[in-house]
Amino acid sequence: MGKTTEHKEGKALVKVVYYTSNTLADGSHPFYVRITKNRKRKYIATDLTLHPKYWNPLKKEIRKSYPEPGRDKLLKKLSEWEAKYSGAADMLAEADEQHDAPAVATKAIEGRKAARRVKLLAYCDELSAGYLKTGQAGNATVYRDLRNQLAKFVAAENNAPAPPTGRGQAEAWATWLSLYDVPFDRVNVNFCHEWEKTLRATGIKEITLSLRFRTLRAVLNQAIAAGLMKATAYPFARTVAEKHKLQVGKFDVSTAKRAVGRDDLRRLEALEPANERQRLAKNVFLFSFYAGGINFVDLGLLRWRNLSGEAAGTGRPERLSYVRQKTGGKLSVRLMAPAAAILAAYHPYTYTTPANYIFPVLDMDRHITPHQIKNRLHKVLGQVNKDLKELGQLAGIATPLTTYVARHTFATTLRMSGTGTAVISQAMGHKSEAVTAVYLDSFASDLVDNAFEGLL
Repeated sequence: MGKTTEHKEGKALVKVVYYTSNTLADGSHPFYVRITKNRKRKYIATDLTLHPKYWNPLKKEIRKSYPEPGRDKLLKKLSEWEAKYSGAADMLAEADEQHDAPAVATKAIEGRKAARRVKLLAYCDELSAGYLKTGQAGNATVYRDLRNQLAKFVAAENNAPAPPTGRGQAEAWATWLSLYDVPFDRVNVNFCHEWEKTLRATGIKEITLSLRFRTLRAVLNQAIAAGLMKATAYPFARTVAEKHKLQVGKFDVSTAKRAVGRDDLRRLEALEPANERQRLAKNVFLFSFYAGGINFVDLGLLRWRNLSGEAAGTGRPERLSYVRQKTGGKLSVRLMAPAAAILAAYHPYTYTTPANYIFPVLDMDRHITPHQIKNRLHKVLGQVNKDLKELGQLAGIATPLTTYVARHTFATTLRMSGTGTAVISQAMGHKSEAVTAVYLDSFASDLVDNAFEGLL
């Protein structure tokens, strides 16, 4: 039997009002959403304001002298505010539930929370938080950075206030999202092209453009898998026939020559560092080269328990096993004598238990949370790369040295010795040979250059 009531519950009246009783520092007045029910009122603050010179008090409307397109955009936003709370009032009235003005406000907030997950920026937040919970701070940062860049673009496109940043802004960010977040069906080809134009105007590099759009593509793929986005709205080309869609492969991700030769390595090995900071930089570079091109984050996270076995007759560990943070892939590397020597040098200083970190980068007692670990690794990486450049100059090496150069040098040296790309890809923990090919671009160019010598 259906529910019966003694009377039909009335609908609350919702209206956006220009609140002249409150004057802001710049002389403008704010707009409020006014909810009236049973002669009682509740006011909800918006983030929208207007200078009184643009307000017609007789007609109670924004004057037409307000500059365009600002007037239309302001009217649209005011309409959206009113529609959100009016919709909540409709739902409560149709349900014939007894309620008051605060209940309408609560219902509108519930609706906002329910809708947040199906929008782009909030979903980026969700994915970032998920990676952080699993200890993948690097991936969490990539998705958070994508959200930040997209939020700036969305704000500019909608003439909206800049998105709140910094800690302690959770409530402000939630409010901003409720007003300006982008539904997935709006993330179309035109949206992507406009965002690309905006990014290019800032002078962003091609490889960063590629990263931004590959990350956005990953977000949309996951949104489709989760049922949050229709596959028909997907803006990225999947086949050759979809030429009208965005092709991530169009971005030029080729890299400049970043590998150094054996002679350069020997000069670096022979160089005596001036202090312990330079010594760490030198050891990081050489260990990365001799231990499979391990990147700095994975190197900084290595613990003594990652070592196993014993090379016959040497008393040194035989293998290094670890999980690559970026991909989650498990790697096992045979330790070459130079790498083992570096480990032996640190053993008296950093080993207490197998759980201790090998390199003096992280401290078990100070760097505990994923956020603390990430910040420390980022800080030390910057210093190591700075010191490597100084060491390179002292050693007479033309290529500016970085930890990334060590990884490139490992890949290029193997390739020059005749090792296939598939083997190099596996050794470096890449998901595909296409990624490895980026590291070998400069090597391929050298081969072509040398081939031309045969013309003479």
